[in-house]
Amino acid sequence: MEVFLECLPCTLRQAVEASRMATDDRELQQVIMEEAVRLLADFTKYKSSPELGRAVHQLVKKRTGVQDPYKQIKQDSIAKALQLYPALKEFLAEKQDQLYWALKIAVTGNTIDAAVSNEIEIKEQVEMELEKEFALCDLAPFAEELRSAKQLLLIGDNAGETVFDRILVEKLAANGLELIYAVRSEPIINDTTLAEAYASGLEQHARIVATGSNVPGLILEECTPEFQEIFKTADLILSKGQGNYETLGGLKRGIFFLLKAKCAPIAALLGVKVNDYVFFRS
Repeated sequence: MEVFLECLPCTLRQAVEASRMATDDRELQQVIMEEAVRLLADFTKYKSSPELGRAVHQLVKKRTGVQDPYKQIKQDSIAKALQLYPALKEFLAEKQDQLYWALKIAVTGNTIDAAVSNEIEIKEQVEMELEKEFALCDLAPFAEELRSAKQLLLIGDNAGETVFDRILVEKLAANGLELIYAVRSEPIINDTTLAEAYASGLEQHARIVATGSNVPGLILEECTPEFQEIFKTADLILSKGQGNYETLGGLKRGIFFLLKAKCAPIAALLGVKVNDYVFFRS
Protein backbone atom coordinates (compact mmCIF):
# COMPACT_ATOMS: atom_id res chain seq x y z
CA MET A 1 0.00 0.00 0.00
CA GLU A 2 1.34 3.43 -0.93
CA VAL A 3 2.66 6.07 1.45
CA PHE A 4 -0.07 8.71 1.54
CA LEU A 5 0.90 12.38 1.79
CA GLU A 6 -0.98 12.49 5.08
CA CYS A 7 1.49 9.91 6.44
CA LEU A 8 4.36 12.43 6.30
CA PRO A 9 3.30 14.82 9.09
CA CYS A 10 2.19 11.82 11.16
CA THR A 11 5.58 10.14 10.81
CA LEU A 12 7.37 13.39 11.60
CA ARG A 13 5.29 13.72 14.77
CA GLN A 14 6.41 10.23 15.75
CA ALA A 15 10.02 11.23 15.22
CA VAL A 16 9.62 14.14 17.63
CA GLU A 17 7.81 11.95 20.15
CA ALA A 18 10.31 9.10 20.05
CA SER A 19 13.37 11.36 20.17
CA ARG A 20 12.04 13.12 23.27
CA MET A 21 11.35 9.81 24.97
CA ALA A 22 14.82 8.52 24.13
CA THR A 23 16.91 11.55 25.11
CA ASP A 24 16.76 14.92 26.88
CA ASP A 25 19.61 16.22 24.74
CA ARG A 26 17.98 18.95 22.62
CA GLU A 27 20.91 19.14 20.23
CA LEU A 28 20.64 15.41 19.58
CA GLN A 29 16.88 15.76 19.14
CA GLN A 30 17.56 18.43 16.52
CA VAL A 31 20.03 16.17 14.68
CA ILE A 32 17.42 13.39 14.65
CA MET A 33 14.75 15.71 13.28
CA GLU A 34 17.04 17.01 10.54
CA GLU A 35 17.79 13.46 9.42
CA ALA A 36 14.11 12.49 9.73
CA VAL A 37 13.14 15.34 7.41
CA ARG A 38 15.66 14.09 4.84
CA LEU A 39 14.15 10.59 5.09
CA LEU A 40 10.65 11.97 4.57
CA ALA A 41 11.80 13.96 1.54
CA ASP A 42 12.65 10.62 -0.06
CA PHE A 43 9.38 8.96 0.96
CA THR A 44 8.53 7.64 -2.52
CA LYS A 45 11.14 4.90 -2.22
CA TYR A 46 9.12 3.24 0.56
CA LYS A 47 6.31 0.85 -0.32
CA SER A 48 4.15 1.60 2.72
CA SER A 49 3.80 3.92 5.67
CA PRO A 50 5.00 1.25 8.14
CA GLU A 51 8.27 0.90 6.18
CA LEU A 52 8.80 4.65 6.33
CA GLY A 53 7.99 4.55 10.04
CA ARG A 54 10.56 1.82 10.60
CA ALA A 55 13.26 3.95 8.96
CA VAL A 56 12.50 6.90 11.21
CA HIS A 57 12.40 4.86 14.41
CA GLN A 58 15.62 3.05 13.51
CA LEU A 59 17.18 6.48 13.12
CA VAL A 60 16.11 7.38 16.67
CA LYS A 61 17.51 4.11 18.02
CA LYS A 62 20.80 4.55 16.17
CA ARG A 63 21.36 8.14 17.28
CA THR A 64 20.34 7.69 20.94
CA GLY A 65 21.32 4.08 21.62
CA VAL A 66 17.88 3.52 23.19
CA GLN A 67 16.34 0.41 21.64
CA ASP A 68 12.87 0.74 23.18
CA PRO A 69 11.88 4.41 23.76
CA TYR A 70 8.24 3.37 24.37
CA LYS A 71 9.03 0.70 26.98
CA GLN A 72 7.45 2.53 29.91
CA ILE A 73 4.41 3.52 27.86
CA LYS A 74 3.85 -0.11 26.88
CA GLN A 75 4.15 -1.27 30.48
CA ASP A 76 1.70 1.42 31.63
CA SER A 77 -0.77 0.52 28.88
CA ILE A 78 -0.77 -3.14 29.90
CA ALA A 79 -1.18 -2.23 33.57
CA LYS A 80 -4.17 -0.02 32.72
CA ALA A 81 -5.69 -2.73 30.53
CA LEU A 82 -5.28 -5.42 33.20
CA GLN A 83 -7.23 -3.21 35.61
CA LEU A 84 -10.08 -3.27 33.09
CA TYR A 85 -9.88 -7.01 32.41
CA PRO A 86 -12.55 -8.11 34.96
CA ALA A 87 -14.98 -5.48 33.69
CA LEU A 88 -14.35 -6.57 30.09
CA LYS A 89 -15.18 -10.16 31.02
CA GLU A 90 -18.40 -9.01 32.68
CA PHE A 91 -19.29 -6.87 29.66
CA LEU A 92 -18.95 -9.88 27.35
CA ALA A 93 -20.88 -12.21 29.67
CA GLU A 94 -23.91 -9.91 29.45
CA LYS A 95 -24.01 -9.94 25.64
CA GLN A 96 -26.05 -12.26 23.44
CA ASP A 97 -23.82 -12.39 20.35
CA GLN A 98 -20.57 -13.08 22.16
CA LEU A 99 -18.40 -13.60 19.08
CA TYR A 100 -19.38 -10.17 17.74
CA TRP A 101 -18.67 -8.47 21.07
CA ALA A 102 -15.45 -10.37 21.72
CA LEU A 103 -14.20 -8.99 18.40
CA LYS A 104 -15.43 -5.53 19.40
CA ILE A 105 -13.61 -5.73 22.73
CA ALA A 106 -10.39 -6.73 20.95
CA VAL A 107 -10.48 -3.79 18.56
CA THR A 108 -11.54 -1.32 21.27
CA GLY A 109 -8.23 -1.93 23.04
CA ASN A 110 -6.63 0.47 20.61
CA THR A 111 -8.37 3.39 22.35
CA ILE A 112 -6.15 3.28 25.44
CA ASP A 113 -4.18 6.49 25.16
CA ALA A 114 -0.78 6.56 26.85
CA ALA A 115 -1.40 10.22 27.75
CA VAL A 116 -4.49 9.34 29.80
CA SER A 117 -3.42 8.67 33.37
CA ASN A 118 -6.67 8.85 35.32
CA GLU A 119 -8.16 5.36 35.84
CA ILE A 120 -11.74 6.67 35.87
CA GLU A 121 -11.19 8.50 32.58
CA ILE A 122 -9.78 5.34 31.00
CA LYS A 123 -12.74 3.26 32.17
CA GLU A 124 -15.23 5.82 30.85
CA GLN A 125 -13.39 6.11 27.55
CA VAL A 126 -13.34 2.36 27.00
CA GLU A 127 -17.00 1.93 28.04
CA MET A 128 -18.05 4.60 25.54
CA GLU A 129 -16.02 3.02 22.72
CA LEU A 130 -17.22 -0.51 23.51
CA GLU A 131 -20.83 0.40 22.81
CA LYS A 132 -20.05 1.67 19.30
CA GLU A 133 -20.91 -1.02 16.79
CA PHE A 134 -18.88 -1.88 13.69
CA ALA A 135 -19.39 0.32 10.64
CA LEU A 136 -18.34 -2.66 8.51
CA CYS A 137 -18.62 -6.22 9.77
CA ASP A 138 -18.04 -9.55 8.00
CA LEU A 139 -19.11 -11.58 11.02
CA ALA A 140 -21.11 -14.17 9.05
CA PRO A 141 -18.23 -15.38 6.82
CA PHE A 142 -15.89 -15.37 9.83
CA ALA A 143 -18.29 -17.48 11.88
CA GLU A 144 -18.74 -19.84 8.92
CA GLU A 145 -14.99 -20.36 8.51
CA LEU A 146 -14.59 -20.83 12.26
CA ARG A 147 -16.84 -23.89 12.16
CA SER A 148 -14.31 -25.93 10.18
CA ALA A 149 -11.08 -24.22 11.25
CA LYS A 150 -8.62 -26.00 13.52
CA GLN A 151 -5.96 -23.31 13.73
CA LEU A 152 -6.24 -19.51 13.80
CA LEU A 153 -3.35 -17.08 13.46
CA LEU A 154 -3.95 -13.75 15.20
CA ILE A 155 -1.48 -11.01 14.26
CA GLY A 156 -1.19 -8.53 17.13
CA ASP A 157 -0.75 -4.78 17.10
CA ASN A 158 -0.24 -2.41 20.04
CA ALA A 159 0.90 -3.48 23.51
CA GLY A 160 -2.15 -2.29 25.45
CA GLU A 161 -4.45 -4.16 23.09
CA THR A 162 -3.01 -7.53 24.06
CA VAL A 163 -5.14 -7.68 27.21
CA PHE A 164 -8.25 -6.92 25.13
CA ASP A 165 -7.13 -9.54 22.61
CA ARG A 166 -6.93 -12.00 25.48
CA ILE A 167 -10.72 -11.78 25.85
CA LEU A 168 -11.13 -12.78 22.21
CA VAL A 169 -8.49 -15.49 22.44
CA GLU A 170 -10.22 -17.01 25.48
CA LYS A 171 -13.54 -17.00 23.64
CA LEU A 172 -12.10 -18.71 20.56
CA ALA A 173 -9.99 -21.21 22.51
CA ALA A 174 -13.08 -22.34 24.43
CA ASN A 175 -14.29 -23.95 21.18
CA GLY A 176 -11.16 -26.10 20.91
CA LEU A 177 -9.47 -23.89 18.31
CA GLU A 178 -5.66 -23.78 18.28
CA LEU A 179 -4.57 -20.15 18.63
CA ILE A 180 -1.25 -18.67 17.51
CA TYR A 181 -0.58 -15.06 18.49
CA ALA A 182 2.06 -13.25 16.41
CA VAL A 183 4.08 -10.26 17.66
CA ARG A 184 6.90 -7.99 16.46
CA SER A 185 10.40 -9.42 16.76
CA GLU A 186 11.86 -6.25 18.25
CA PRO A 187 10.54 -3.03 19.78
CA ILE A 188 8.98 -0.62 17.30
CA ILE A 189 6.84 2.30 18.52
CA ASN A 190 4.37 0.90 21.11
CA ASP A 191 3.73 -2.38 19.28
CA THR A 192 3.71 -5.62 21.21
CA THR A 193 6.70 -7.94 21.39
CA LEU A 194 7.07 -11.26 23.20
CA ALA A 195 7.55 -9.43 26.51
CA GLU A 196 4.24 -7.55 26.33
CA ALA A 197 2.27 -10.55 25.08
CA TYR A 198 3.43 -12.65 28.04
CA ALA A 199 2.81 -9.77 30.46
CA SER A 200 -0.80 -9.75 29.28
CA GLY A 201 -1.33 -13.45 30.01
CA LEU A 202 -1.92 -14.46 26.40
CA GLU A 203 0.25 -17.57 26.72
CA GLN A 204 -2.48 -19.22 28.79
CA HIS A 205 -4.61 -19.79 25.69
CA ALA A 206 -2.36 -19.16 22.68
CA ARG A 207 1.09 -20.01 21.38
CA ILE A 208 3.01 -16.76 21.08
CA VAL A 209 5.46 -16.40 18.19
CA ALA A 210 7.64 -13.58 16.87
CA THR A 211 7.22 -12.87 13.17
CA GLY A 212 10.79 -11.86 12.39
CA SER A 213 9.51 -8.59 10.92
CA ASN A 214 10.53 -5.32 12.60
CA VAL A 215 8.15 -2.90 10.92
CA PRO A 216 5.03 -1.55 12.66
CA GLY A 217 3.12 -3.94 10.41
CA LEU A 218 4.11 -7.21 8.77
CA ILE A 219 6.19 -7.71 5.63
CA LEU A 220 5.84 -11.40 4.92
CA GLU A 221 9.05 -11.83 2.91
CA GLU A 222 11.04 -10.44 5.85
CA CYS A 223 9.56 -12.94 8.30
CA THR A 224 11.22 -16.09 9.60
CA PRO A 225 10.70 -19.37 7.68
CA GLU A 226 8.81 -20.66 10.73
CA PHE A 227 6.35 -17.79 10.65
CA GLN A 228 5.94 -17.92 6.88
CA GLU A 229 4.94 -21.57 7.23
CA ILE A 230 2.42 -20.71 9.95
CA PHE A 231 1.01 -17.95 7.75
CA LYS A 232 0.76 -20.33 4.80
CA THR A 233 -0.92 -23.22 6.63
CA ALA A 234 -3.22 -21.45 9.12
CA ASP A 235 -6.90 -22.14 8.46
CA LEU A 236 -7.83 -18.61 9.46
CA ILE A 237 -5.86 -15.37 9.76
CA LEU A 238 -7.10 -12.45 11.85
CA SER A 239 -5.01 -9.27 11.58
CA LYS A 240 -5.25 -6.40 14.07
CA GLY A 241 -4.62 -2.71 13.42
CA GLN A 242 -3.89 -0.31 10.57
CA GLY A 243 -0.19 -1.07 10.25
CA ASN A 244 -0.85 -4.73 9.56
CA TYR A 245 -3.57 -3.80 7.08
CA GLU A 246 -1.24 -1.42 5.24
CA THR A 247 1.37 -4.15 4.79
CA LEU A 248 -0.90 -7.19 4.28
CA GLY A 249 -3.92 -5.67 2.55
CA GLY A 250 -2.62 -6.34 -0.94
CA LEU A 251 -2.05 -10.08 -0.51
CA LYS A 252 -4.26 -12.46 -2.44
CA ARG A 253 -4.80 -14.83 0.48
CA GLY A 254 -7.96 -14.25 2.49
CA ILE A 255 -7.36 -12.35 5.73
CA PHE A 256 -9.84 -10.95 8.23
CA PHE A 257 -8.82 -7.42 9.23
CA LEU A 258 -9.93 -5.93 12.56
CA LEU A 259 -9.10 -2.26 13.07
CA LYS A 260 -10.13 1.27 13.84
CA ALA A 261 -9.84 3.63 10.86
CA LYS A 262 -7.63 6.25 12.47
CA CYS A 263 -6.88 8.48 9.51
CA ALA A 264 -8.66 9.89 6.47
CA PRO A 265 -6.81 7.93 3.75
CA ILE A 266 -7.53 4.53 5.34
CA ALA A 267 -11.10 5.49 6.15
CA ALA A 268 -11.66 6.57 2.54
CA LEU A 269 -10.10 3.35 1.28
CA LEU A 270 -12.52 1.32 3.39
CA GLY A 271 -15.54 3.52 2.69
CA VAL A 272 -16.06 4.49 6.35
CA LYS A 273 -15.55 7.52 8.58
CA VAL A 274 -12.44 8.33 10.60
CA ASN A 275 -12.59 6.50 13.97
CA ASP A 276 -15.06 3.91 12.69
CA TYR A 277 -14.46 0.29 13.68
CA VAL A 278 -14.29 -2.27 10.89
CA PHE A 279 -14.04 -6.04 10.59
CA PHE A 280 -13.81 -7.35 7.06
CA ARG A 281 -12.39 -10.12 4.91
CA SER A 282 -9.95 -9.14 2.18
